Amino acid sequence: MKNLRRVFLSFLILSFCIFNFLQAQDQQGFINLDCGLQANESPYTEPTTKLTFTSDSDYIKTGKSGRIQNVPGLEYIKPYTGLRYFPDGVRNCYTLNVVQDTNYLIVAMFTYGNYDNLDTPPKFDLYLGPNIWTTVDLQIKVNGTREEIIHVARSTSLQVCLVKTGTTTPVVSALELRPLRNDIYIPQSGSLKTRFRVYLTDSKDIVRYPVDVHDRLWSPFFMPEWKILRTSLSVNNSYDDYDIPEDVLVTAATPANVSSPLTISWNVETPNDLFYAYLHGAEIQSLRDNDTREFNITAGPNVSYGPVSPEEFQVNTLYNTSPVKCDGVVCHLQLIRTPNSTLPPLLSAIEAFVVVDFPQSETNTDDVVAIKSIETSYGLSKISWQGDPCVPQQFLWDGLACEYSNISTPPRILSLDLSSSEITGIIVPDIQNLTQLQKLDLSNNNLTGGVPEFLAKMKSLLVINLSGNNLSGSVPQALLDKVKKGLTLNIQGNPNLCSSSSCNKKINRTMLPVIASLASLGVIISVITLLFVCIKRGPSIVKGLSPSQPSIETKKRRYTYTEVLSMTNNMERVLGKGGFGMVYHGNINGNEEVAVKLLSQSSAQGYKEFKTEVELLLRVYHTNLVSLVGYCDEKDHLALIYQYMANGDLKQHLAGSSTMSWVDRLNIAIDAALGLEYLHIGCKPLIVHRDVKSSNILLDDQFQAKLADFGLSRSFPVGGESQVSTLVAGTPGYLDHEYYQTNRLSEKSDVYSFGVVLLEIITNKPVIDQTREKPHIAEWVKFLLTRGDIKNVMDPKLQGVYDSGSAWKALELAMTCVYHSSLDRPNMSHVVHELKECLISENKRTRDINATSSLDINLSFGSDVNPKAR
Repeated sequence: MKNLRRVFLSFLILSFCIFNFLQAQDQQGFINLDCGLQANESPYTEPTTKLTFTSDSDYIKTGKSGRIQNVPGLEYIKPYTGLRYFPDGVRNCYTLNVVQDTNYLIVAMFTYGNYDNLDTPPKFDLYLGPNIWTTVDLQIKVNGTREEIIHVARSTSLQVCLVKTGTTTPVVSALELRPLRNDIYIPQSGSLKTRFRVYLTDSKDIVRYPVDVHDRLWSPFFMPEWKILRTSLSVNNSYDDYDIPEDVLVTAATPANVSSPLTISWNVETPNDLFYAYLHGAEIQSLRDNDTREFNITAGPNVSYGPVSPEEFQVNTLYNTSPVKCDGVVCHLQLIRTPNSTLPPLLSAIEAFVVVDFPQSETNTDDVVAIKSIETSYGLSKISWQGDPCVPQQFLWDGLACEYSNISTPPRILSLDLSSSEITGIIVPDIQNLTQLQKLDLSNNNLTGGVPEFLAKMKSLLVINLSGNNLSGSVPQALLDKVKKGLTLNIQGNPNLCSSSSCNKKINRTMLPVIASLASLGVIISVITLLFVCIKRGPSIVKGLSPSQPSIETKKRRYTYTEVLSMTNNMERVLGKGGFGMVYHGNINGNEEVAVKLLSQSSAQGYKEFKTEVELLLRVYHTNLVSLVGYCDEKDHLALIYQYMANGDLKQHLAGSSTMSWVDRLNIAIDAALGLEYLHIGCKPLIVHRDVKSSNILLDDQFQAKLADFGLSRSFPVGGESQVSTLVAGTPGYLDHEYYQTNRLSEKSDVYSFGVVLLEIITNKPVIDQTREKPHIAEWVKFLLTRGDIKNVMDPKLQGVYDSGSAWKALELAMTCVYHSSLDRPNMSHVVHELKECLISENKRTRDINATSSLDINLSFGSDVNPKAR
């Protein structure tokens, strides 16, 4: 009984005081938008509800006005006869000012009414901030639909967005917000989407404001097997926090057959829907001394509460404190008379809600305020600059790049590109409020004034491009000092700007050192970041790897040594040799090629590394990680059986006689980066590979790259530490200097190794070459770049056939990956993002159909390619 009582709870305390009641009556805090209403017709009072509606023109900057046609037999109140439609853009958003942490009833009304004479009712998605609320389908609900949700505002700004998902045009008729008490309608998690709200009566009247002070809409509902009860007496609702209107409470339904239950049923939209139900009622009959009304409440076989005895003429609200999943596709709620009761059950009203989770955090509030201030200061009018700046990622604002740590952490703005945006005025100080900004591009505009000192104080800034403006004066010395420490600054094309304290000399070249010729190469970087929807986080269900586990548990095939000999034809064909041992070609069942890695008795690696690799590959899966087919663990015979990678490893191809194109190199780099990003972000706890190198990047028959060799990988503790102490392991040249010196391992150690691999891809030079003036590849590249010598950095086999901007961006990225301090290195999500920009720049240069197809493959992930853990 104790568990059953947790499901439904009687909730009776003092309701709103008179002051709050009067506030609600006076529409305090209400927002009523008539969408599409012309500003000169606003405001007006709707005669039926007495609600004051205003034009939506101050809340959205896109869309056009329309008006529905008359529908015979249907009458709409004035706000629902007009609409705003959105023929342009994918996402169009309203921005509403709200009170943070306040519980709101949010209502969106949609009518189509063939306003466009096309008879094509739309279907589209509705978002609340960065999360999907529902799908609006006016092809099914041809007479219109009302969508409601009860939601706690996370900030002082609320975005309601209409997202085009097909060929039809989204429309909206009205938006209405009603503040509620913060202690009612509170689910354990998520928000509450209204499934229905009815009062049980044979009347035809809909009840809403002003009868309901919160403007909830109560629809009449009655079944033939019920009997109606009415009272002319007053029902006291002053002790009920839900402020149920008395007009709703003076009627009730009871079974006509006094022995039957009172049953209310409804269909579920999806099998996993979780429901909350709120039951409102009172005893509205004067009971005789020998009369009792007592009943139990059930919702399926596992949910029951009772007995309940309604108080005479005193409203009582019952609701489940935990969400309930219905049994099957139909929910059945029953009020069942107890044996002690002389009267059947009764109920006045019921509300049912579906739980909607909104897991994606909004962009950091300070970043949002800053970027909107910048938008206002420069008078920008970009159609994509609506809603949340960073999320969902497929709607990322043009010109921005963001950092996505995880879905529950607010994204941060890392890059702002306003090049060629026709902006004028000074470099606005709001930019400094983007405290995580790494790249700022204001080139090719008409900016005037000086270069502000605050740019030197922005600790995260790595690249500043101010070329092609009308800036004047001297570059602040503090900024010039940062250039010496690695900042990339381009001020070319500002004839009145000089880079020293003496501004009298005619400056022919104001380009500063350290890769500062970036813009002088005429790079036109078109930020197409809306394409970057493929940086996704898979569900984090990877378990920690424990070397102390006694055995390997797996659903993969465990092969005997005899079977290994058979599949390799007695080790006939050698594919290669590594630290683990020899690798042989094999064949399973005559139709599946495999690579069999056999542990050598003299191998420096042993059973611990063997087991680590098996345990990891059995638990994770990603298209850019090599797949384990099976293994052999039979006495002294240890073998790992992988999918066969027909094109060998990256190192072989770079050293080969044939030339890999720049597009192929970028695609391989992106593939490897995605695999590494998955280990760092898609797995919880995160996994550090520890041996990222070009020979551990394998290529299949389609030249898709996959990370291999996980024998040295480490899984972090569940506690979420950012570093762990461990004995140093890895390959010389690829080994993170900081990790080597401190024994402190983090995912940034892999970032360093990947940076070295990226330098290999760019230069096709050995990682370590004692004949060079600077033996290590990173130091050698840095030495050449200080002289602006990109020609001798790039692989001569490419013969200059690459987009220079793409090459420079990749080179800059590689050098940030190999920074000595791990704190200064990017994460792998940022690396993936930047590499994709490189690929876009290269494809725009070639305009080659095959290159474009390659881009589509890499940026249009199917469901089988998304990162996930098993």
